[in-house]
Amino acid sequence: MVGEEGAFVLGWDEVLTEEELSMTLKVLCMSEEEFKEYKEQDGWEDDSEEEENSTLSNEALSRLKSPCKKLLYDSVLLTLESYRADLKAEQDLLNNKEAYEKLSRREQQALHVRYGQKRILHQLLELVQ
Repeated sequence: MVGEEGAFVLGWDEVLTEEELSMTLKVLCMSEEEFKEYKEQDGWEDDSEEEENSTLSNEALSRLKSPCKKLLYDSVLLTLESYRADLKAEQDLLNNKEAYEKLSRREQQALHVRYGQKRILHQLLELVQ
């Protein structure tokens, strides 16, 4: 469901791997009984048309059912814990011109990427709280 990367791609306005995230949330939030029933009824194919017409925009994420929100919230927290520094530390480094200029070009680019990733993750936390 998640693909080879084992990750979902989030943008500022929506989930870019929405089909994978939607299906993963659906399955992980099912009880064992619901999953067995869903699988027995070939539910996988029945939902494909419904899911093609839905998008996981930020607005849609904020309207998810509580179990899905909790799952996403906890997943985002785990992802944020995998970074060495928090969002504020990255922002402070970006704002400190002297320290920023001491970084190599590659380190500066990596800083911008990490900072952007963390901002998107923090936005997702707010949406699913």
